[in-house]
Amino acid sequence: MLAFDTECHLFIPGCGFEAPGLHSFVFEPLFTVGSFEFNKPMLLAFLSTIVVVGFFWVAFGKAKVVPGKLQMVGEAGYDFVRRGLVYDALGKKEGDKYVPFMVSLFFFVWIMNLWSIIPLMAFPVTSVIAFPVALALVVYVTWLFLTFKKQGFVGGLKNISGYDKSLGWVLPLIMVLELLQHLIIRPFTHAVRLFANMFAGHLLILLFTIASWYMLNGIGFVYAGASFVMTLVMTAFELFIQAVQAYVFVLLACNYVQGALAEHH
Repeated sequence: MLAFDTECHLFIPGCGFEAPGLHSFVFEPLFTVGSFEFNKPMLLAFLSTIVVVGFFWVAFGKAKVVPGKLQMVGEAGYDFVRRGLVYDALGKKEGDKYVPFMVSLFFFVWIMNLWSIIPLMAFPVTSVIAFPVALALVVYVTWLFLTFKKQGFVGGLKNISGYDKSLGWVLPLIMVLELLQHLIIRPFTHAVRLFANMFAGHLLILLFTIASWYMLNGIGFVYAGASFVMTLVMTAFELFIQAVQAYVFVLLACNYVQGALAEHH
């Protein structure tokens, strides 16, 4: 469904420019089961799961010593996350067990971002705050579990609270700040960083796309052409940002896991 009136153009009386806004991120349910509503972002998230699982299933389902083209692409993607993210943060010995989780997380986030530039889909799933929050919550719970598993109950509490008796009278203040950082600020910023970038990027693409169509009337075609060029530029830039945001999200996840496993930090 289009987010603007296709009959409305510049220089037509009574036709104002319909700027995109929050309404551009709200979708009617595709179907409803009781009180549960299934909408377009949910469909794209489901398709993202199918794409990621399906791709790696086909690429590695019958892996060969001499890989085919699809297996080579899969190995390149897997190795990029393994060496460029997991090993750098955790080292090979500790990192190997977390590679499948981080690879899944990276490609799932990336594909959900990528829908933004796919015709007919044209929407980044992570621009809906619920999805980044759910992903950040998975990382957060993993971090908590590993912290207490590695450090023990008392050690885990000291880890999270920053307890160090050598700090003296400033210890209560440090503990409050550390608790705020670990329990509230860290998961909040982890989710919002991804959400805000994808939300803003999609809004800009929508703005220039709608403006291109709106000004395509009479002499306005000159402005429409300039706006269309900006649409192409923003789309190319968004393609770069989509990959960067997936990279940053997983990089932070690796750093959180590293912090949970470290003996002293």
